[in-house]
Amino acid sequence: MTTPETSTPVESAPRHAAAEAPAEGNVLRRLNQQRRNAQAAIRQRWEALPKWQRVIAVLAFIVFLYYLPWLGYLPGGAPPRNPVANLQIPPFHLIRTDLGSGGSPWAAVLFTCALYVMVAIGLNVVIGLAGLLDLGYIGFFAVGAYSVAIFGSVDSPVVQALQERFGLSQDWAIGWALCIPIAIVLTSVSGVILGWPTLRLRGDYLAIVTLGFGEIIRIAARNLNGQSGPNVTNGPRGISAIPGPEGPPSPDNQIFGLTDAKPWYWLALTLVILMVLGVRRLEHSRVGRSWLAIREDEDAAAVMGVHGFKFKLWAFAIGAVLGGTSGFLFASRYAYIDPNQFDLQLSILFVAMVVIGGSGNMVGVSIGAILLVYLPERFRDLDEWRMLYFGLAMVLIMILRPQGLIPSRRRARELADRAEEVRGGRHRAEEATINA
Repeated sequence: MTTPETSTPVESAPRHAAAEAPAEGNVLRRLNQQRRNAQAAIRQRWEALPKWQRVIAVLAFIVFLYYLPWLGYLPGGAPPRNPVANLQIPPFHLIRTDLGSGGSPWAAVLFTCALYVMVAIGLNVVIGLAGLLDLGYIGFFAVGAYSVAIFGSVDSPVVQALQERFGLSQDWAIGWALCIPIAIVLTSVSGVILGWPTLRLRGDYLAIVTLGFGEIIRIAARNLNGQSGPNVTNGPRGISAIPGPEGPPSPDNQIFGLTDAKPWYWLALTLVILMVLGVRRLEHSRVGRSWLAIREDEDAAAVMGVHGFKFKLWAFAIGAVLGGTSGFLFASRYAYIDPNQFDLQLSILFVAMVVIGGSGNMVGVSIGAILLVYLPERFRDLDEWRMLYFGLAMVLIMILRPQGLIPSRRRARELADRAEEVRGGRHRAEEATINA
């Protein structure tokens, strides 16, 4: 009777060893472990530096970001201005997107990258920090864009109605700077209106409701054309002559014109830096800690005294303001918007930026936004094949790095704990099968 009982663990040990051998020899696991070791070593060396050296390094990196429009050339020598274009700085000029005949202007691509980084930072507040899956974030982006278009453009039906009602000049419109607080108020109110009746939902149900919100904004902008409803947005015709910091688009604009995108990139980059500082302070505040508690376990957070509904509503309102600011800048840069620019595909792309980059990490979501904008533009020469490669790259990232390229350390620990629980459950199931 004792022989079978003592032989059982002896027989089970080789089976576990055989099951664990492929995992230990897995190339991807070893590479991932090497990457984590390298990141830990870099983080330790960074934290060991004196504070003044870290400040200098951060300032140098910011200066480099402002230099990016001239990447690969001396300042002033990049195309299309060509006085010193021969003074290239290899291999940095190969990164540019305007090398070929059909390439996109490099400064315009940089502006789009900065714009989408703003969107990713705002959406990361909702998804990464508060854990709320928002598939309709394009709605806040559209509200911000239409705020400056409706109140700041002479082509707006609302502005034209005010001109006629109060006998104002045909050139009168609300100034660009005054449209900023209007956009902030409208986007925050839209976030509260969306969140108040829906934030009691969770998971897939909340995602479906937010998806509907994004479509409602687009359809409303299309139908408010004077036929299906009051004329507010000009319907599918859109609104043109949207002002920038220097006023309506005009050849007299010296800085913020339609052709040179470098000033627009510098403006967007400045807003990105301000957003990063603000969200970082918010993340480490009581509000940010409440968001993390709600994301990890809303019921446990409620037991500990965290008012889940209030803080989720804050997340929606703050995320809406950040997304509306990016939409505001988008409309100002291109001076024209119409409802077709705010479709569902763009909203899904916003979510992909956060998921691929690493939910909960501002550096990760920023890199995700940059890659999703830069890679299709850099490989535009591939024509119709570039979107296929782009889709395959996204699939591979989700298979090999489901937590994102650069996840937050807290999020990575959560996923590691869950994976360990799954592996432990499998081992216990195997032991139970063997013992049976």
